[in-house]
Amino acid sequence: MVEPGRQAHTVGDMRGELLEAERVQLILTAFFTVYNYYGYGLNEAVYAGALECELRARGQEVVRELAVSVEYRGRHIAWQRLDMVVDDAVIVEAKATEKLSPAAKPQILSYLRASRFQVGMLLHFGPSPRFYRFIDSPKRRHGAQ
Repeated sequence: MVEPGRQAHTVGDMRGELLEAERVQLILTAFFTVYNYYGYGLNEAVYAGALECELRARGQEVVRELAVSVEYRGRHIAWQRLDMVVDDAVIVEAKATEKLSPAAKPQILSYLRASRFQVGMLLHFGPSPRFYRFIDSPKRRHGAQ
């Protein structure tokens, strides 16, 4: 099990209730269910597929490879694909590497900042299961004052 102080990486105001707390807990339960079933060593696509199945079995809506519009100064400039979005509320990024890349955490923060979503989860199906919760609240945009 991951130590409480090492579980979450957050950005933004954390006073008050945690955003999407129940949904995040459900995602984590599904994550550990999948990890306990397979253990470490498979391809990321296997874990993501199993996670999708587990979340759907629990009644959650899951969209894989969701394309979201990215804007610059109010103008659409590109599309960004998100690995998974749960209940149109939480971005889920799954990784299945021995060591988590230093780029993984900044990547999901960028996804949050470039999208309308406020909560993201990074699930690491590594030698030891690890998870990180990210918050972009209040919503911050690049260049916002």
